[in-house]
Amino acid sequence: MVNIPKTMRGVWLLGHGDFDKLEVRTDIPTPRVRDNEVLIRVSAAGINNTDINTRIGWYSKNAGSDDASWAGEAIHFPRIQGIDVCGVIVDIGKNVNPSRIGDKVLVEPCLKEAAGKTLESPWFLGSECDGGFAEFVAVVSRHAHKIASPLSVTDLASFPCSYSTAENMLTKARVKAGEVVLVTGASGGVGSAALQLIKSRGAEAIVVTSPAKVDGLIKLGARKAITRAESLISTLGENTVDVVVDLVGGDTWPELLQILKPGGRYAVAGAIGGPIV
Repeated sequence: MVNIPKTMRGVWLLGHGDFDKLEVRTDIPTPRVRDNEVLIRVSAAGINNTDINTRIGWYSKNAGSDDASWAGEAIHFPRIQGIDVCGVIVDIGKNVNPSRIGDKVLVEPCLKEAAGKTLESPWFLGSECDGGFAEFVAVVSRHAHKIASPLSVTDLASFPCSYSTAENMLTKARVKAGEVVLVTGASGGVGSAALQLIKSRGAEAIVVTSPAKVDGLIKLGARKAITRAESLISTLGENTVDVVVDLVGGDTWPELLQILKPGGRYAVAGAIGGPIV
C-alpha cells in the first residue's frame, strides 16, 4: 500500500472570477475514499475550456453566478478544478477489487455516481465535485478506466472531455460509414477529436477552421477544409452533407441547416461564436 499523506498540494478555486480566485496550497485535505471509490495519484491534468468557463461563471444562465455549474446550481467553494485527469490508483474503498491498485487510468469527466450516491443529473469533475488540479482525486471506481497506451501521461490527459464530447455527438447523430460530416471549430480539442472519430467510422469529414490550421487538419484526415471567411453554401452547395457537428454557433448558424440534406442530423456542443443556436 502506498503511503498516502493526510494533506496534499493543489489549487483551490475560491470563487468565480479571474486568476486571483485561484490559490495554490499545500494543506488541502487528501480525499478519503468511500466504499465504491478509488483514490488516484494524479500524473497529469489537462486545462480544458470548461475549467476556464467554470472559473469565470460563464455557464450561469442568470445575471449572477449562483447557478454557474454544469448542473445549473451554485458551486461550493473552495473547489478543486480539473476535468481531464490521468493517474494511477493508489487506494480503494472496501467494495472495490484490490487488483485495481496500480492501475493506470483515465477518469471519465461526466459522473453518474459521486459523493456516495447515484445522480439524477450528471456531475462534472472539477465542477460539482473536486477534480484533478491536485496530487490526488477520488472517484467512483466505474469512472476510472484502466488504459494501456504508449502515449505520455500529458498526452493522455488531453483525451477525456474532448473525446467523450465528440463521441457522444457522433453517437447521437448516428454517424455511419460513407456519410459526409461537417465539423465547425475543427482545430480545437473536441473538433480534432471528432475529425479522427469520424474517420474511424469510415465517414468523410469536411472541416471549418482558420487558414493557418488547414494543412494540419488535412494531415489529420479531413477530406476538405473550409476557412471561416468562406460561405458554406457557395463552397459546398445546399443539401450536401449528412451530419453537422457544430462547436461554434454564431451568425453563420443558418447556413449549417441549409447545407444539410433532407433527413440530415445536427449536433451542437458549443456556441462560442454567439448564442443564436
